[in-house]
Amino acid sequence: MLINSPVPDSILLSVEVLSAAIENPRMQPRDRFAINLRKARQKAGISQEELGFRCDLHRTEVSLLERGGREPRLGTIVKLASSLGVTPEELCTGIRWSAKAQKFQFKR
Repeated sequence: MLINSPVPDSILLSVEVLSAAIENPRMQPRDRFAINLRKARQKAGISQEELGFRCDLHRTEVSLLERGGREPRLGTIVKLASSLGVTPEELCTGIRWSAKAQKFQFKR
């Protein structure tokens, strides 16, 4: 269990919990992307529905991406970034591949 909670880990893997984790061994690149996407959307002050409209995605797709439920395609990353007024690199901040360790590394 994460964070001394009686709730199963699968339920706790929300954006809030993931953003609190620096070295979560179960974190995937899509989880870090989800955190970055949600923060960028909230900073822009728009809803998931508005973001979906701006980049031609259904609001449920935006929700899935913000929860780390789906790995985004390159085209989707570009659409989201442009619609939020950020760069694709900003949405991928904190995700790094370590060739030596053969694993992804994440930064807060």
